Amino acid sequence: MKSNENSESVDVLLGNPKKALINMAMPLIISLLISSLYNLIDAAWVSGLGADALAGVGFFTPIFMILVGFGNGLGAGSSFAISKYIGEENKPKADNASIHSILLDIIISIMLTAILLVLLELILNVMGAGQTISYATDYGNIILAGSILIILSNALYGIYRGEGDSKRPMYAMMVSAILNMILDPIFIYSLDLGVRGAAIATLISAAFVILILCYWFYIKNDTYLNPILSNFKFKRDISRDIIKVGIPASIQLLNNAFFAAVFSALLAFLSSTDSVAVYSTGWRIVIIGTTPILAIGTALISVVAANYGAKNYENIKIAHRYAMKISMIFAFAVAIVTNVFAGDLASIFASSSTSVRIAPELTSFLQWIVIYYPTMAVGVASTYVFQGIGKGITAMFQTIMRETGFTIFFAVLLGVVLNYGVWGAWMGIVLGEIVSNNLTMIWADWQIKKLIDLND
Repeated sequence: MKSNENSESVDVLLGNPKKALINMAMPLIISLLISSLYNLIDAAWVSGLGADALAGVGFFTPIFMILVGFGNGLGAGSSFAISKYIGEENKPKADNASIHSILLDIIISIMLTAILLVLLELILNVMGAGQTISYATDYGNIILAGSILIILSNALYGIYRGEGDSKRPMYAMMVSAILNMILDPIFIYSLDLGVRGAAIATLISAAFVILILCYWFYIKNDTYLNPILSNFKFKRDISRDIIKVGIPASIQLLNNAFFAAVFSALLAFLSSTDSVAVYSTGWRIVIIGTTPILAIGTALISVVAANYGAKNYENIKIAHRYAMKISMIFAFAVAIVTNVFAGDLASIFASSSTSVRIAPELTSFLQWIVIYYPTMAVGVASTYVFQGIGKGITAMFQTIMRETGFTIFFAVLLGVVLNYGVWGAWMGIVLGEIVSNNLTMIWADWQIKKLIDLND
């Protein structure tokens, strides 16, 4: 038997849904924590260049989120399609879907890079980058030039998750993170490249991820899937399955970037670019805190899709309930720890003489923002159920409803209309998340019940 026919991860994926969820989620939690960690390390090193440099990178953050959003979105589409075909016991179609995914990723990344390079300065000016725009463009032009590395590395993770393997992406990400941690101070300070050095270090790290993942696919050749050109035969239904989840998933993550841009502009209006630095830095910490919730939701896509393909709808209900339960445990624990140690966390990212002034506001942000974490536990799991059953547009609408709808509405209402300023904007995030996450949970319960009833 060929080594790439190893189906251990697939057997787990199609087995007990609770066990499958845990087996996939734990490596994903570690992977996403590592990813978030080196984003934080980037911020910590850049903060040594001053608050303006930190704010400049912060203004580019929504654009960076576009790149990551497309990578993760296309990865979600790949996971759905591949896991669905595995659930249908159609390995040739799953192999074909994996190479479809890679080719789509490359085409979309080239198109996206060209568009963003042309529009970068205009976008930054609209966001209100002002005096920090030179830092933002120095960092952004380099990242965009190598954006295919960021998009493709994130999308390749989706292929591995599709076959139920989240351990290997974890190993690749660990190597990437360690490399990034080593390269950051060298490129930023030793080579005196400033924010450009941080961008170069990020791209080199992303390139290593791709090399490692491709090594397992094409040299060691011991994966279940075989994404080679000889297995490629264009199929409209495969492309449709990837795109119907991948593009809406990308758009919903793009919506997060849109929210970040609008929210940064709102903060600049209410206060100053210092508040933007607080938000962009604080949100990195929020991402770390909510990583377990996102990891569980991401793992849920493959578990739900495999059982959807196999028509085991009761397992979808079990997986959804279990995902919400364990996410809630993580949410409460992280919220308490973050609130207690908010001051210590803030001091790490406000260490230089020019950025220390943002420490009090950053501390306050971290203490208040954690209120919504427990409701995120139910909202994320519920949205990812819809991705797992191929309803990508519904999942996209839910995200837009949460971010652009409720959250911005409450932020403007509290921050501008009721004149609570920056604190009102923070609380707008909290209220928007609480309302929309609970609505999403009710919606998911109804959808799963509908599937079960139709199968009876």
